Amino acid sequence: MSKLRTMAQAIAEWVPDGSSVALGLQMEQMIPFAAGHEIIRQEKRGLTLIGPISDILFDQLIAAGCVERVIAAWVGNVMMGSAYNFRRAVEQDGLKVINMTNFTVALALQAGAMGVPFLPTRTALGSEVARDNEFFAEIHSPFKWETGSENQQHSRGDGRPRKPALSEVEGSRPSQARQPGANQKLHAIRALNPDVTIVHVQRADEEGNAHCWGNFGVMIEGVRAAKRVIVVAEEIVAPETIASDPNRTIIPGFLVNAVVECPYGAHPSPVQGYYKRDDAFFRQYHEQTKTKTDSDAWLQRWVQNVADRRAYMNQLGACRTDALGVQQHAYAAQTDFGY
Repeated sequence: MSKLRTMAQAIAEWVPDGSSVALGLQMEQMIPFAAGHEIIRQEKRGLTLIGPISDILFDQLIAAGCVERVIAAWVGNVMMGSAYNFRRAVEQDGLKVINMTNFTVALALQAGAMGVPFLPTRTALGSEVARDNEFFAEIHSPFKWETGSENQQHSRGDGRPRKPALSEVEGSRPSQARQPGANQKLHAIRALNPDVTIVHVQRADEEGNAHCWGNFGVMIEGVRAAKRVIVVAEEIVAPETIASDPNRTIIPGFLVNAVVECPYGAHPSPVQGYYKRDDAFFRQYHEQTKTKTDSDAWLQRWVQNVADRRAYMNQLGACRTDALGVQQHAYAAQTDFGY
């Protein structure tokens, strides 16, 4: 059954007001800017944005008034530093921010994907990230901490057992757990299940089975944890193309609600094998959004006054688009899946 939709149809159907939306899960590449711009054009409101390093897409959605809350490790312009709209929203408008780390975002999504209420970790112990944070709870391990150094005999080489060196014991576990049976302090990271996860990939078929290569970040966890999934692809290909390389099928179609074909849908972020990162665009955004008036003008030019991604790319210009294309191809070796 085809799940192919236009971007406008997919956003209208699967991203209602008040949704929690996971975006930019592949770190600095394949950020679904085209989907974010359609969210702005449709004037969605009351959204919670979820992501690790969000880059400037979160900043644009915040500037457009779409966002009520942010759950993220960092919000800004990775290349240039500050994200001015995010900063203004926090300082002047009371935007609610739940501060996470990249790793705890991953753990929260993984817990959601597994269907468990939390996952334990030692991360962020001793830091202020967990203070008054609804995603952290301090717990203690119910299990005795044991390692091979306690359970196994160590040979001297002549068959006789030897006592392990202190460095061996200490190197096998953290200092807080060196005592056998220690009641370890841990953090429980609460599960996170986005209402919708939106990802950008290289190619997919009409049923949503998607190939992706490059940096996955926490995309897989975000897709599996989500209640709904929108896949945006550079190109829609035949099912036979996807089936020809099953190990590259990172997202199975049965998890997908809508699939959208959108060339250059991740610009200005890169898509490996299709186009590189548009560094100049990130610099220009930084310079052109320092004030609210400037930012409103930027949104008007690049989002609200363009009907869709094709119009956006026409405004960017063919020369600039061509310059972003792959300059040196690097193809994978042919793979034989036969017997």
